[in-house]
Amino acid sequence: MVYMNLKSVTQPVGILRILAVIVTCMSFSLVASVTPESLSYWGWCMFTWVFCCFVTLLILILEFTTISTKVPFAWEDFTAAFAILSSVMCLCAAIMYPTFFTCKTCYRQIGASVVSWICFALYVAEVVLTRLRPSGQDSGFLSTPPGIMKMLEIFFACLIFLSLESGHYSGQQYATGLNWCIAVYSLCFIFAITIILLTLINITAYFPFPFDMVVIVCNVLAAVMYLTVMVMWPLYSFHNNKRPATCDRLCSWDKLVLITVMTVFNSIVYLLDSIYSILLVFFFRNE
Repeated sequence: MVYMNLKSVTQPVGILRILAVIVTCMSFSLVASVTPESLSYWGWCMFTWVFCCFVTLLILILEFTTISTKVPFAWEDFTAAFAILSSVMCLCAAIMYPTFFTCKTCYRQIGASVVSWICFALYVAEVVLTRLRPSGQDSGFLSTPPGIMKMLEIFFACLIFLSLESGHYSGQQYATGLNWCIAVYSLCFIFAITIILLTLINITAYFPFPFDMVVIVCNVLAAVMYLTVMVMWPLYSFHNNKRPATCDRLCSWDKLVLITVMTVFNSIVYLLDSIYSILLVFFFRNE
């Protein structure tokens, strides 16, 4: 039976979500009121604010109508994971948008950047509250360290794909090595997405072999491949390739730097994910 749960919007977490809907709506409204940019980073920032706004609004509606109690997955795990993901996305937008799209007289753009920092603070506060409040449910996959690392792996991969241009890896002197890097980015992204989906729909128990071992193999394989890319991508991309004198605030060369940084971050996350999954299966679980 569906009924109205007023407590869901009057408790601290509910109030934070209402504020998050308002401020994310303000961010994309301010940016939408100025001339749109053709760069992919502008689209990513807009997607971040719109996505966070409407998913948070959906969470509020589902909890207010108590439909959330009837969903076929761990609701608190989903909302906690979404708050973590939203805080990372808003932080990225709060850094990326003013770096590339603001100026001293761009008041609406500056306002959107400031509001994005407020979005980040609200979602971090929600993460803290959801971690501190008691819950009758066991922690699901997404809000555990392996789940959080999987979301980070996907997030960093999205930023890499966002920065890639065909000229970065085709028609180059080291095109074969650079194409290997693209293949690694794509394969590891598919690995992470698949593991999350298989875990969420609860079919891992039907595997004819231990799913934990599959995860370990995927994590170790991804970590090793990313380590090769962490060496090959900057080595081949920046070989005899200095920053052009005509390069303004953002150009193709700058995107190579961003891809390199995201590759290093993702390599670290995959390495930590591999170590944690091995410790969890072979040491912690036995205890």
